[in-house]
Amino acid sequence: MIRPRPAVLSFSGHDPSGGAGVQADIETLASHHCHAASVITALTEQDTRNVKKLIPQHPEDIVSQANTLLNDLQVSAFKIGLIGHDETAIAIHSLLKQYPLIPVILDPVLAAGGGAELSNDRLIAAIIDLLLPCTTVLTPNSEEARKLAGFDDLNECGLALLEKGCNYVLISGTHETTPAVSNRLFHDHRCLETFTWDRLPASYHGSGCTLAASIAALIAHGLEPFQAVTEAQEYTWNSLNSAFQPGKGQHIPNRFFWMEEDP
Repeated sequence: MIRPRPAVLSFSGHDPSGGAGVQADIETLASHHCHAASVITALTEQDTRNVKKLIPQHPEDIVSQANTLLNDLQVSAFKIGLIGHDETAIAIHSLLKQYPLIPVILDPVLAAGGGAELSNDRLIAAIIDLLLPCTTVLTPNSEEARKLAGFDDLNECGLALLEKGCNYVLISGTHETTPAVSNRLFHDHRCLETFTWDRLPASYHGSGCTLAASIAALIAHGLEPFQAVTEAQEYTWNSLNSAFQPGKGQHIPNRFFWMEEDP
């Protein structure tokens, strides 16, 4: 019997190093037995250490490519990663409004893992005003949550982001200095759950992409957001725990770790 392979449409940047962006999405979605369709939002010049150059794509091309795909494929979820420009956010918003029943998983990539800024005030405003009200699950790290919400306290951030229109908000704690990693899930005007994970020793390139794409894949398979968020964290932690270092910078998640496990 052929297993179902739901389609997920990823709006992401291209990372030539292969660690993050659309390649991370494709690997993660394939690992979850989904069909990965993709629209490139921006080209980049980067390696495993940092982003050197950001080259946003034309908004009209993004809309045209997405419409062509959506007229052909039955898309079960949208995953949004690097946006790169406020006009790109406007273009994506126009598409989301046409398909309000398709779940949206948004990873608000505002800076590179190496520290390079990938956003400005106009883009942040466009994300808040246009994309958050369309978002099913928002997956910021703690630094991104503070930028979007305007608070230092992460509980305040989570509640504020719900008020801005998100259905669920998962704030990851990898950028905090706590001994363990605490990820907080917010929904229905409260902190619904705090998940605690052992902190791994390395620095990772593409971990946020992996988490968001995993949530998108699991929702595309029919899981409710809470269960999808729970399972996606386990998948992501295992990907990081078996990560490898192909270059001179951050480690790359091994998104096919399960293929290498002993039978």
